[in-house]
Amino acid sequence: MSGREHGTADPDLEWCHEAVQGVSRTFALTVDVLEEPMASQICLGYLLCRVADTVEDAGHIPPAEQTAVLETYREAIDPDGDAEIGDFRAAVDEWLPDSGKRDEDWEVVAESPTIVATFEDLEPEAREAIVPPVLEMVDGMAMFVDRHAEEGGLRIDDRDELEQYCYYAAGTVGNLITNLLTRGEVGEARARRLRETAEEFGLLLQLVNVSKDVYDDFTEENNVYLPAQWLEDEGVDQDAVIDPENRESSARVVDRTADYARSFLDDAQAYLETMPLSHGNTMEAWTVPYLLAVGTLRELRSRPEDALTERGVKVSRQEVFAVMAVAGEAGRDSLADLRETIANTPYHRAVEPAD
Repeated sequence: MSGREHGTADPDLEWCHEAVQGVSRTFALTVDVLEEPMASQICLGYLLCRVADTVEDAGHIPPAEQTAVLETYREAIDPDGDAEIGDFRAAVDEWLPDSGKRDEDWEVVAESPTIVATFEDLEPEAREAIVPPVLEMVDGMAMFVDRHAEEGGLRIDDRDELEQYCYYAAGTVGNLITNLLTRGEVGEARARRLRETAEEFGLLLQLVNVSKDVYDDFTEENNVYLPAQWLEDEGVDQDAVIDPENRESSARVVDRTADYARSFLDDAQAYLETMPLSHGNTMEAWTVPYLLAVGTLRELRSRPEDALTERGVKVSRQEVFAVMAVAGEAGRDSLADLRETIANTPYHRAVEPAD
């Protein structure tokens, strides 16, 4: 472990898989049902992204330093960059919580040399598919931190800026997945369809998060992704977005943001229906987050005000298990029917046998 602390590390694929379990239960579900080599490639690509995301969300790092640390990270993971991962690890060191107080996200940042060493063990073709979208994500995050430096947290202005942010946060991940899927023998028309819908798949998932996580984003990270323009239409200041007296007005903006997310459902479904099952890819891996997003949008329509409180908006554990069970058996042809069912009723209730 001491080597890791100084920016050098040996590959440790087992640790990387365990780390994903700690930082994202939803993404861990995806990795768990992928096969090799895709499981490890997606796992490592996600962890590379998660390092940048954690730094971007860090309210205790002054914006100028945040931007500098992100730029060092970018240089470290760019094969043509001027920095090594040890330079990033040294740059971020003063901002790391003490080892006994780190949550899983900051443990991933602390172990970034291990992640990069493990990533470098992947075959060159996979690394070449993963690196460009990750670099684009890091560039976008550094740009947003710099753009909103004076606010001390992100404050999205309008719908266009919201879409731009969601592209950098998740549309790039859609492109990363697509780069991995379009290696080898994939027809030109199929590859084109995947590229045309990959960003929308990522945008859907990110917009659902934006809609449901308003309270946590504001209280934990001082970020407000609900557009200022939409809140202004309701007479609400962004810094008062979760105030109880604004609950009804802010809830209408949550509902509007969720409606915007719904506009990407068709393209996201087309992406799933088009993806090849090669390189260890499985339908189940991506059907689960898609159908859970549909379920979350259903809950948001029913109770948008919950996104503004500690209670939050989420689907039940029973529904998660039911969706996971059906996703393992679902084919491309059943996606539309599953989507329609889940949009109207929690899936575990829809499939309960009648008395």
